[in-house]
Amino acid sequence: MLGWRRVVSAISAGCIRRLSMAKSKFEYVRDFEVDDTCLPNCWIVVRLDGRNFHRFSEQHEFKKPNDDRALNLMTKCAQTVMQELEDIAIAYGQSDEYSFVFKKKSRWFKRRASKFMTHVVSQFASSYVFYWKDYFKDQQLLYPPGFDGRIVLYPSNQNLKDYLSWRQADCHINNLYNTVFWMLVQRSGLTPVQAQDRLQGTLAGDKNEILFSEFNINYNNEPLMYRKGTVLIWQKINEVMTKKIKLPKETEEKEVEVTRTRTKVVPLHCDIIGDQFWEEYPEILAEDS
Repeated sequence: MLGWRRVVSAISAGCIRRLSMAKSKFEYVRDFEVDDTCLPNCWIVVRLDGRNFHRFSEQHEFKKPNDDRALNLMTKCAQTVMQELEDIAIAYGQSDEYSFVFKKKSRWFKRRASKFMTHVVSQFASSYVFYWKDYFKDQQLLYPPGFDGRIVLYPSNQNLKDYLSWRQADCHINNLYNTVFWMLVQRSGLTPVQAQDRLQGTLAGDKNEILFSEFNINYNNEPLMYRKGTVLIWQKINEVMTKKIKLPKETEEKEVEVTRTRTKVVPLHCDIIGDQFWEEYPEILAEDS
């Protein structure tokens, strides 16, 4: 019995010595790390943007003014991020950008801003390359795309709603301009410089008038994905699947339909500036969501 106690004491002493030896004279460099812990009780928003995507879209022959393949690929990548980081309450995307909103009480990564940003951007970028072939079947990926990110904290629900409203308003402004611009280039034969000069100083009403009078396009009939962008939220979905089971007193298995409820990331193309969306999905801003 005493022998075993000596062995345990020797092992414990050895562990203590190894722990003390693990600390070296170089460990002081850890003091240079900056404390980037996000403030408590704030919505944490990670917004990423494509780097030099104007050039990237040209070299990969994106359709103008909107390419469904590119937009759907962005949404697929954003869904992948949300499925990996389940503390994201809502995401919003348009063009080559996506904003991910982490819950106010999230404790992921000990609320370190650098961890939030690097995890989101790296997961998104790798997903973009991984899923590229599923959306651009006839277009080879010529070089790796790049994305940059930033962290912004919003202390109140209204601040967050105003942020998302700002991004959706930006989507509308940019898409209306791009729709008219590319119609002038593609169908009227103007050069990009001439189209830019034609649109200089025009208001939204002027652009709508050009689309309708010259190209017979009612902008309000354009797809919602182009005009409103994409909202990603968590929703419970009933999935019906076929399962083989063996019933009592039966010799052979039979196929039966089974319904299961699962929580999935669902894309919506709708207005988030007004109150209707937030009244329909109050759980997004709920403190205990």
